[in-house]
Amino acid sequence: MTLRCLLVDDNDHFLAAARDLLEREGVVVAGIAYDIAGALACAGELRPDVVLVDINLGGESGFDLARRLSPTPVIMISTHSGDDYEDLVEDSAAIGFLSKIELSGSAVLSLVSALPER
Repeated sequence: MTLRCLLVDDNDHFLAAARDLLEREGVVVAGIAYDIAGALACAGELRPDVVLVDINLGGESGFDLARRLSPTPVIMISTHSGDDYEDLVEDSAAIGFLSKIELSGSAVLSLVSALPER
């Protein structure tokens, strides 16, 4: 199965590195967005299998975006450790969390594969 994702982050350097890493590992990066409005437009047009969303999108909340993207699966990402956001992620619409350091195609696939069939 080819997994198609949308990356949402306000950092150009991270987006480029993450796209390169994920595509080398077999995940298709269908699009990128920098903010909530761009992410909602891209998600509506591209219909990705999963959306990777930075928790802090400048002045916007990645958790708000996760809620608005439902039922599309969302994985929250951050430079901070998961321990910093464990309760917030658990109470959110996201299916999980990955620190940016731990980001990989296999980690994304593992979280998506754990979902019940849609």
